[in-house]
Amino acid sequence: MSMLVKTAEEQLKNAIETAIKKAIEKGELPEAEILPIKTEVPADRKNGDYSTNAAMAHARAFRMPPVKIAAAITENLDLSGTYFNKCEIAGAGFLNFTLSGKYYCDILNDVTEKGDMYGHSDKYKGKKALVEFVSANPTGPMHVGNARGGAMGDCLAEVLSWAGYETEREFYINDGGNQIEKFGLSLDIRYRQNFGDTVEMPEDSYHGQDIIDHVVKFAEIHGDKYINTSEEERRKALVDYALPLNIEGLERDLLKYKIKYDTWFRESTLHNSGAAKKVVDLLTEKGYTYENEGALWFRAEQFGCDKDFVLKRSNGFYTYIVPDIAYHYNKLQERSFDLAVDILGADHHGYVPRLKAALEALGVDPERLQVVLMQMVRLVKDGEVIKASKRSGKAITLVTLLEEVPIDAARFFFNMREANTHCDFDLDLAVEESSQNPVYYCQYAHARICSIFRKMEENGTVLSECKEVKHDLLTHETEKELIRFIASLTSETETAAKLLDPSKLTRYAVDLATLFHKFYNACHCDIEDKDLKNARLMLCKATAITLKNVLGLLKVEAPEKM
Repeated sequence: MSMLVKTAEEQLKNAIETAIKKAIEKGELPEAEILPIKTEVPADRKNGDYSTNAAMAHARAFRMPPVKIAAAITENLDLSGTYFNKCEIAGAGFLNFTLSGKYYCDILNDVTEKGDMYGHSDKYKGKKALVEFVSANPTGPMHVGNARGGAMGDCLAEVLSWAGYETEREFYINDGGNQIEKFGLSLDIRYRQNFGDTVEMPEDSYHGQDIIDHVVKFAEIHGDKYINTSEEERRKALVDYALPLNIEGLERDLLKYKIKYDTWFRESTLHNSGAAKKVVDLLTEKGYTYENEGALWFRAEQFGCDKDFVLKRSNGFYTYIVPDIAYHYNKLQERSFDLAVDILGADHHGYVPRLKAALEALGVDPERLQVVLMQMVRLVKDGEVIKASKRSGKAITLVTLLEEVPIDAARFFFNMREANTHCDFDLDLAVEESSQNPVYYCQYAHARICSIFRKMEENGTVLSECKEVKHDLLTHETEKELIRFIASLTSETETAAKLLDPSKLTRYAVDLATLFHKFYNACHCDIEDKDLKNARLMLCKATAITLKNVLGLLKVEAPEKM
């Protein structure tokens, strides 16, 4: 949380504890162990900004009614030098405290001094995190689910970075296994068809236009050179041509989506380097494998799984999970990331315990791997769920989605809900320029503040330096509510990082915009009182900084005009 918020809470706890000690020394309270002081923010701020149940918590130890303990505390309470200026007893002995104007003043100073770093934290400083997301099969274009995973993974990586992690983004290229075999088969058949072969495409092969396009261009370069070669040589040539183009396309499309990866990690390197074999050998050396009917099994039940599973089939080939185990062993053991986060589809829920079991068997703390399971996306237009683009009649891909809605809207909408909830993406709302559209609503709030400053400058108003502004004039409840919310950003960042939930920051942006509009409608900035005008303008400036920072985390533009 913000250092100022922490400071205020520590000041309050120390003041209460000191008051109890004084009361004991004066004989107003009996000798007894002082319990840890707990404070909280009440739901209704009318009674105070912080409260404590310290009097009730000590009733048994002091053998006194809480109200009398509360009275003894207040009699000996010294709030000088703290961010609090008032204490009142409420109900059966609750103590309610009110923040002073200096607290609000220092919050605004903190925001303006930190500028574009406001909201960052050093909570996880010195630790490394790797976020792996999208990792779509490079055998075709990305779908809408990848669009959600991309926005979510990219923003989560930024959240972790804000919370102090040294963070990297990674795309895992599945360039080995069944998908690539199927890719080669599909290219092969289309290539042969291109030169008159009547062979039919199997139902489970790739039937997309992209396969045909690859083959046509390949044939323009090589003609029928590969028609009479071996099937193995022909498929290898086709895959070697088409796969890099697909990967380039993925990278290009993701860059358009404002996503840039630090590493593109190829599955094939795990096979070629012997890394896949290495983890199987390690598990065997540790005694966690056994043979049954010619296959090699992992003793997964020993690590909490519902059943053991096969690592190597009787034909000598590894199962799909072996390179995944090797990949995560590489992340956590060989590259020494403190935290590895995977964004995966909800259909992987049964896969995660098996992967963690294998890591634990290899001596890696499985808690260092955290998996965010993401539910499906439904596109909605005119109140109805759609599965195809009206323009092409085909399934909507990331590219076609971004042709229909702004990139900012896509990234914002996909981060509005927690990963484990289904996402209904309203295509009509995403392009609507109204307060009903949350991204437009937030951007409008920032543009409105910029407009205020332009108008003030045109009228000759020059904003004073922050430290010269009399912030103690900001006494209206909407002003204090807005400042308190601004003060909570660092805490929200830390919570979002802990829970691996970037949607908290998206909701924060909407709530901040709401509180700003509420303040703006209640408190005019263009007024005769110069000191109050300056104070309110500084609050506007702090709001603009905070809102721009949060939108920047989401990689959403904070426009100055709309």
